[in-house]
Amino acid sequence: MKLEFKVEPIGIIHSPFRQEEGTPVQPVMSAGDRGWVEVFPEFAEGLADLELFDRVWLLFWCDRAGACSLTVTPYLDDKSHGVFSTRSPARPNSIGMSCVRLVKVEGNRLEIEQFDILDGTPLLDIKPYIPKFDSYEVERTGWYKGEMPECVRAVKRFTR
Repeated sequence: MKLEFKVEPIGIIHSPFRQEEGTPVQPVMSAGDRGWVEVFPEFAEGLADLELFDRVWLLFWCDRAGACSLTVTPYLDDKSHGVFSTRSPARPNSIGMSCVRLVKVEGNRLEIEQFDILDGTPLLDIKPYIPKFDSYEVERTGWYKGEMPECVRAVKRFTR
């Protein structure tokens, strides 16, 4: 069964990262990087009260992701894994998500920090980060061993 549906961007993400190479591989590895989100005017009313949150989830289309591969080697490991057990952008539907720090909301512009998104990326949705809903204690983290390097920047692996 094949369902079809249409998704339209609600804005554009602007960042200093123009290509995959050099981009942080996770938002937590982005220290001091600043960007902004331009929400299209017809969606600006939906930003009411967003400034009350420290962090927001940005859902976006990885428009420069390479062809889908069902097995990939993630940046934080040296072994291949199923794409659904990674955060690789090269997936069947190239939807990305990042929990970013919201610095300020001014009109239809959001200033953000701690992100891992390429400049010009189409924004699909914004949702507030609420720790009581979005943070869970877990026992299993799959292949990820829990080591947190200070900063890992991407090399060209997952983009066209």
